[in-house]
Amino acid sequence: MRVGLIGLGRIGLFHAETLTRLVDDLIVADADQDHAAEVAGRLGSTLGDPWSADALVIATPTSTHAELLVRACERRIPVFCEKPAAPTVVETIRVAEAAERGGTLVHIGFQRRFDAGFAAARQALFDGELGELHRAHLLTGDPRPPAPEYVPSSGGIFRDCHIHDFDILRWVTGLEADTVYATGANRGEPFFAEAGDVDTSAAVITMADGTLVTLQGSRYNGAGYDVRMELAGTRATWAVGRGERDSPCTVRDALAALHLAEAADLSRRDGRPVQLAEVTK
Repeated sequence: MRVGLIGLGRIGLFHAETLTRLVDDLIVADADQDHAAEVAGRLGSTLGDPWSADALVIATPTSTHAELLVRACERRIPVFCEKPAAPTVVETIRVAEAAERGGTLVHIGFQRRFDAGFAAARQALFDGELGELHRAHLLTGDPRPPAPEYVPSSGGIFRDCHIHDFDILRWVTGLEADTVYATGANRGEPFFAEAGDVDTSAAVITMADGTLVTLQGSRYNGAGYDVRMELAGTRATWAVGRGERDSPCTVRDALAALHLAEAADLSRRDGRPVQLAEVTK
């Protein structure tokens, strides 16, 4: 199988090193052609046209995702794209419609759905082991902040970091969100505040059935990378510490997670609860 990879930054290089061991031919491309040539030579991959491959991996900056995804859908090339599918709701809807029109397999990089702990929590909830779900809590702590130059274009902590929490919340519980009330603080370097972002976050989410969800996050977690989820039901509490089939991470899933991120960011900025209906019109 021949796979094309576009984008050889930090995450793209990680994919390149992994795919080199898994596919027959990896065709790489990057805006920096000298860098692409160096990577191709070092990994033994091919420097060429990734659009000629059987499948495509997109690891370029977020601002380019929508155009590349639509192009892949129009050519009916199966594609994996790093999250988010697009930086805005409007562009994400455009990508989703293109994928549905062409019947193209599009997989967005929400990796937590493949974690055994989250999958077990979901199964336990669906099997009734927890009883009726009343409360959930999610935490994402990064050991250190991203590079200062990345923050202004990241979309903010709710779109860049907590988008994973929003996605796994929907997947594990099978519920949609109704209202979000979010806040944040700046306790570290000033470049977060200068970009209109925060480095410490919290939110209360009310799901459509009334289940209450709390969320916490930090860009400065002294204990290291920390991702957790707790589900509390009427029978038990469940904690997550850490072939060919339909993609479980579709563009529509990315859109739903982005709606939550948009609502959380709007709530933080306005200092008020935001109903999901406000950002899904």
